[in-house]
Amino acid sequence: MLLQDKKILVTGVLTDDSIAWHVARIAQEEGAEIVVTGFGRGLRLTERSVQRLPSECDVIELDINDTSHVDAMVEDLEARWGKVDGALHAIAFAPEDALGGNFLNTPAESAQTAFTTSAFSYKTLAVALLPLLERAGGGSLVTLDFDNSQAWPAYDWMGVAKSALQSVTRYLARDLGPHNVRVNAVSAGPLGTVAAKSIPGFSRFDEVWGERSPLPWDTSNPEPVARMVCVLLSDWAPMTSGEIVHVDGGFHAVAAGTPPDEG
Repeated sequence: MLLQDKKILVTGVLTDDSIAWHVARIAQEEGAEIVVTGFGRGLRLTERSVQRLPSECDVIELDINDTSHVDAMVEDLEARWGKVDGALHAIAFAPEDALGGNFLNTPAESAQTAFTTSAFSYKTLAVALLPLLERAGGGSLVTLDFDNSQAWPAYDWMGVAKSALQSVTRYLARDLGPHNVRVNAVSAGPLGTVAAKSIPGFSRFDEVWGERSPLPWDTSNPEPVARMVCVLLSDWAPMTSGEIVHVDGGFHAVAAGTPPDEG
């Protein structure tokens, strides 16, 4: 199996329609032992959703911006496994006034919150896990990205934070490579998760993908994205690092869809 005997941390699990939940599911099906994280008011949802995994697993509460939470997570993983083979970073947040077409009026504090939670946190997680990854002889870190090569309606400062996340991915790949740790991002097409639906104007994303994606894109199916995450967490991508892997039906590669009379 792809992840046989791997010890994998999956952050950001909320409901069973989330990408992170499907990563946890597939990782278990491929032989991994996992621990997931949840946060705050969503922690109860996380605890309920793990009951629907192939094998119920433990949940750690993690506010990535709280050093005491990060330290407690590392202590738990060290006592539990003594090492970590890989982790999914599925953590992102922007305040309401940083989204929804409010770009010009967003205060600096809200933009900083979006950056710290959605981009800088990848570095926070990587540094925290590095000693455990080294004990495993190296490993793999993967984060979830969204196309940010162009401006999207309503995405605003989250789009800026995702651009920063791509850069963080490259710099982490540079600095963690000597430790035999690979660092990558998966740029997913729009999916109808709880997090995505909280973005004002999300339905427009779905419409655009339907018009332009060469492959038919299903916003209700996170499995293709989750599978790619698991490939990157596995030993099947030993020389892939600093990469942004698109799982978006090919949307990013074309400028316009095929006119209906030519399809």
